[in-house]
Amino acid sequence: MGVPPTRELTAGRRLDSRRDGGATKKMIETERLKMRPITWEDLDWLFELRQDPDVSRYLGGVPTREKLETRTRFHINCHETLGIGMCIMTYKPDGKTVGFSGLQPLEAAGEVEVGYSIDKEHWGLGIGTEACRGWLDYGFNKHGLERIIAVCDPNNYGSYHIMEKSGMKYEKHIFAYESDCLMYGISKSEFNALQKS
Repeated sequence: MGVPPTRELTAGRRLDSRRDGGATKKMIETERLKMRPITWEDLDWLFELRQDPDVSRYLGGVPTREKLETRTRFHINCHETLGIGMCIMTYKPDGKTVGFSGLQPLEAAGEVEVGYSIDKEHWGLGIGTEACRGWLDYGFNKHGLERIIAVCDPNNYGSYHIMEKSGMKYEKHIFAYESDCLMYGISKSEFNALQKS
């Protein structure tokens, strides 16, 4: 069973942090990460992050600034209308901004997806898995979702390994983000059962 159409997912809900300006308010926090909604002030940093071809390899390649502005507008709109969206991640051990992650509607699937991207300096530290699990917990147990998916390039072993470590299971191939992707999914009951085991 999927979630309702994205425009109906969270009618009337907004993040408390957005009501107060949102730029420095956290949305969720895990053991090592603080995450707060993306704002226009993050555009330069996001552009710099995405200029690294290794970081952007499985995200559709290095984007133009115009394309990134369009995507940033989408992220901000998600927060304002759905109460979910991509967030900037700060790594508490060193205080650095290390990437972005969050929940957002994926039109190609008609469901909510979890996504994440980390700067190369912080690869291999388990940040992606910690972020993914944090967002699954938030989506299911704070935001009221019943199911969450994730997609990635079939060659992006690091990404689908994170999905598997977070309890998600492969379901099918799907065409999303202008390419063939693997789609993984997990339900609220499946996720919460894993947390108890």
